[in-house]
Amino acid sequence: MSDLELLKKEAALRAVALVENGQRVGLGTGSTAKYAIEELGRKLASGELSGVVGVSTSEASEALAREVGIPTEPLDPRPLDIAIDGADEIAPNLDLVKGLGGALVREKMTEVQAGRLIIIADHTKLVTRLGEKAPLPIEILPFGFLSTVERLREIVPGGRLRMNGAQNYVTDNGNYIFDAQLPAEIDPAALERQLKGTLGVVDTGLFLGMAERVFVAAPGGVQELVR
Repeated sequence: MSDLELLKKEAALRAVALVENGQRVGLGTGSTAKYAIEELGRKLASGELSGVVGVSTSEASEALAREVGIPTEPLDPRPLDIAIDGADEIAPNLDLVKGLGGALVREKMTEVQAGRLIIIADHTKLVTRLGEKAPLPIEILPFGFLSTVERLREIVPGGRLRMNGAQNYVTDNGNYIFDAQLPAEIDPAALERQLKGTLGVVDTGLFLGMAERVFVAAPGGVQELVR
């Protein structure tokens, strides 16, 4: 395991240390969130935590939770105490771009119900503005998707449908993803409203005003950023 991977794991451990007995926990998706799910399973197995129930944000995180012994429940209207997840971009105010792993809709639906959203990531995910490094994933319905793509290109001219080999990439929800290239100057909140008001769009990877804190794996160690 590389030094950065070790630090990502340490960041995940810092996040899981915030989980308390009896809490409902949103289980994120991706390579960094995987460390948090594994640590949560370890703590339950060792007796360091008890009564914790997970709510998974993807089929992959659900499978991993079962593998490490975390009891899970489907998402319902009850609030979650905390959610732990990764991110693809993190702005200075802790606004996020998420969804390169394809789970953005389930992640957002789960994490908006969490009292605390804790992000774990490595330092390469820190940006000065959203869209600086990563595309913005937008989940769209398969029906009439080419028409939806044309409507999206009137708002964000750059971008393309995500592919899985020769086929369109399909999310756990059975939808497609359009990866948009964001212009240098955007109002994220206004863009979010415009995109979500576009016919055929399910949701976007803009997670605005949601993260409470971020544990960042950096060459000098794990840093903690708080909104």
